[in-house]
Amino acid sequence: MRITTQLGHALIAIAAVTTGTFATDVHSQDQSIQAPNVVVISPRVVTSGQPTAEALAHLAEQGFKAVIYLAPPTVPDAIPNESDIVRRQGLEFVNIPIAFGEPADADFEQFVEAMNRFGDRKVLVHCQVNMRASTMTFLYRVIVGRESPEQAYESVARVWSPRGPWKRLLISQLGKARIAFEPY
Repeated sequence: MRITTQLGHALIAIAAVTTGTFATDVHSQDQSIQAPNVVVISPRVVTSGQPTAEALAHLAEQGFKAVIYLAPPTVPDAIPNESDIVRRQGLEFVNIPIAFGEPADADFEQFVEAMNRFGDRKVLVHCQVNMRASTMTFLYRVIVGRESPEQAYESVARVWSPRGPWKRLLISQLGKARIAFEPY
């Protein structure tokens, strides 16, 4: 029994070390937000799919100061009155309703404007599943923040592999910024 217990403790320690190392590189999931595909980019930026109404109602308690919602508010899983839920807490709310099949350069420009406006404040960037959010946040991190595209893309790859119009947007924006990186 002792050997099993010691082995169990050793495995837990190995898991903790392994998880800690992974979290340092890609940042761990924020379990306090009830939403699909939550990815903590930094202490200032978190991306996710659509949070529950209850999760949205508790963002201020977690230090968030703003929410950027990148899906049209008419999508089937949108939370009714999300902007009201967010603003009642004193947070800023921005909706950039990106049509999933037609992301545009103007969408990215609006996203950059919003992110720059929020400065050092903690921001939740979300959409339905974290496809729009992870992609736009990647572009912002690399083009504006000058982060390594290889490292920044890990947070996108945790959620999806952009194809079609999203891959074209990535390649176009990276090309305009003269950043050599091929999204996979």
